[in-house]
Amino acid sequence: MILKELLHAVPVIQAEGPLDIEVGSLCFDSRQAKANSLFVAVRGVHTDGHLYVEKAISLGSTVVVVEELPEKLEQEVSYIVVADTSYVLGILSANFYDNPSKELKLIGVTGTNGKTTVATLLFNLFQKLGYGVGLLSTVENRIGTEVVPATYTTPDPLALNALLRRMVDGGCDYCFMEVSSHAIVQQRIAGLRFAGGIFTNISHDHLDFHQTFDNYIKAKKKFFDDLDRFAFALTNQDDKNGQVMLQNTFAHKKTYGLQHIADFKGKVIESHFDGMLLQVDGQEVWVKLVGSFNASNLLAVYGAAILLEQETMKVLTAMSEISGAEGRFEAVRSKTGITGIVDYAHTPDAVGNVLETIKDLCIPGQQIITVLGCGGDRDKAKRPEMAKTALKYSDKLIITSDNPRTEDPAQIIRDMEAGIAPEQKKHVFSISDRREAIRAACHLAASGDIVLIAGKGHEKYQEINGVKYHFDDKEELENSFNEQ
Repeated sequence: MILKELLHAVPVIQAEGPLDIEVGSLCFDSRQAKANSLFVAVRGVHTDGHLYVEKAISLGSTVVVVEELPEKLEQEVSYIVVADTSYVLGILSANFYDNPSKELKLIGVTGTNGKTTVATLLFNLFQKLGYGVGLLSTVENRIGTEVVPATYTTPDPLALNALLRRMVDGGCDYCFMEVSSHAIVQQRIAGLRFAGGIFTNISHDHLDFHQTFDNYIKAKKKFFDDLDRFAFALTNQDDKNGQVMLQNTFAHKKTYGLQHIADFKGKVIESHFDGMLLQVDGQEVWVKLVGSFNASNLLAVYGAAILLEQETMKVLTAMSEISGAEGRFEAVRSKTGITGIVDYAHTPDAVGNVLETIKDLCIPGQQIITVLGCGGDRDKAKRPEMAKTALKYSDKLIITSDNPRTEDPAQIIRDMEAGIAPEQKKHVFSISDRREAIRAACHLAASGDIVLIAGKGHEKYQEINGVKYHFDDKEELENSFNEQ
């Protein structure tokens, strides 16, 4: 692509060198630079791309995009100066792949909890309705039936636009994607055109990155602020910050809710461990998911489908047939009558939602035994709250390791234990080894009891000191049940 065409809609401050040269590839990692590539010097969390401009040029880059010109300019190189290289990387990536987000209907889902479930349910629903569909999620990326492993909740702009281009070329009509708060702040979605945005909820999370809850809310809100008047903005009326998301958006505003008056209204009529009966806009539908939080997720899915001009009865019929995402309230039953549940819940709010659902489904005499850890190198303030919330609904709590990363697992456990009152400690066990913690929970359980393994969900690894070891909560739960 010719550089001048690639710079369409890029707010250029200054250009040095020819603009009629051919650009063969884009990169923002200097190690990926090659002949005729364009290198974008992005200021990251850990390093500044401006330090690697010379390296990129030495490897063949003929165009560099910077916020500040280097002292020495190479004669054969074109320099493009912009105010924000992170933002411009998104615009350039979209242009390079011929703006694929404009050729399908791209729907973004943001919020603390429920993003993966809502995006996955929408993917499954629209496949069931007969469309070509793409998915960008924490668990996996999908291009129709092709599975593409997911590394981040929201990929970088280059990877994102490359995937969207493959979806368009593969015949996708829709793409449903999770939009993380990190991605919004880091401009990973710059240059994309969204046909709609969905807000699930917001609660305590990621304050290690955003520093304050107000910053976290503003990050989510920015996604809706940037939607255009041709898009829809669908928000959770039951969340106290739901209306905040709609304050400054130009998009078509709609709401959904279980507890408050909303455009799309729902009610849980019956709930069981294998599903629930919902009333959705006056129609009853049996679904395979469980819990009021999933009823809310399903309302978001229904609302989005209607806003995307799908027929009501076809949507409700398809909703009754689809399942949620892997590792989200996933049940495993033992031959001795114990029910195990694996869930990704890793915030106080998510843990409370899952356990409250289990509690509501229990009959007198059934115990709830919870295995819970907290990730290392992440928001420490939520650790005592996680333990406190888990014990509120559990008969026994086993505090263990999650992904300790570079932290000492024993210190993470001590941080969690700080949320336990002295008189409650007799109900709490601390077992650092996650495998042993799961085994202990299963041995403590009797027929009819519920064992919740929370925190990792779909993850197939445990990260310790920079190394990822194979670890699958569901697999470990099944192994423990087989020992009985």
